[in-house]
Amino acid sequence: MDARQDDTRGIVDPSGLLSRVRFRRHLPAEPLRPYVEWYWLIDWDLPEPYVAHTVPHPSVNLTFQWDEDAGPPYAELTGVALGLYARRLTGRGRVCGVKFRPGAFRPFAPEAPVSHWTGRALLAGEVLGQATPEEARRIVTAEGDEARVRALDAFLLSVPHTADPQADLAADLVARIRTDRSVNRVADFARSQGLSVRSLQRLFSAYVGVSPKWTILRYRLHDALDRADSADTDWSGLAATLGYADQSHLVRAFTGTLGVSPTAYARAVRGD
Repeated sequence: MDARQDDTRGIVDPSGLLSRVRFRRHLPAEPLRPYVEWYWLIDWDLPEPYVAHTVPHPSVNLTFQWDEDAGPPYAELTGVALGLYARRLTGRGRVCGVKFRPGAFRPFAPEAPVSHWTGRALLAGEVLGQATPEEARRIVTAEGDEARVRALDAFLLSVPHTADPQADLAADLVARIRTDRSVNRVADFARSQGLSVRSLQRLFSAYVGVSPKWTILRYRLHDALDRADSADTDWSGLAATLGYADQSHLVRAFTGTLGVSPTAYARAVRGD
């Protein structure tokens, strides 16, 4: 069963990226679904380099990568990226990625809080000993999507992990923030969940890797990015809907992350 293919939240200029690469999502095996949101597969063969940009979700990603002109396959673990993430694509290559559910990576690496990996990208073998170069080669050279998905399933099922109720709670809270646009204030959200602000902050540090406030603002920024390519966006009304103090607050958050204002981004994406 495939995962949603039409969700481009967080991708900067999705039409630009999707015109250059083959991008697919697939669901993991049933036992892995409490931990993994989806697998994402990308293949490219480019005559000219292209830099892909994303405004990442509060997720840990495990990727098996192969830039065919640059060297052998390797596995990388990427913690939550706090700013804009850039990936330069050249020549031929592919990525087989695992997007963990926000809050759900800790059972695979219980020795450290997820905040320990925030803002970091490192060889995955340093965290998950099973992520060897040989394993990376086996996964990225598998022929076809079904074979790659089976290889990813086999790898993750081989990594020891134990159900953790706190991880389940963290994942559920992040999902509520993502889908409920009325969640704008940390204190109100903590109270509605029967938690103190401090307890909520500790839970997010240990299992999500970023604070509840950061998570709220990141998902609202995703909403703004999703609306930014419209020529008739009511930025003042959108700012109010997303819980920003005013339009200028939204513009500052957008510009601070993407490096351009919402209107400049919209003009660039539309080719104005």
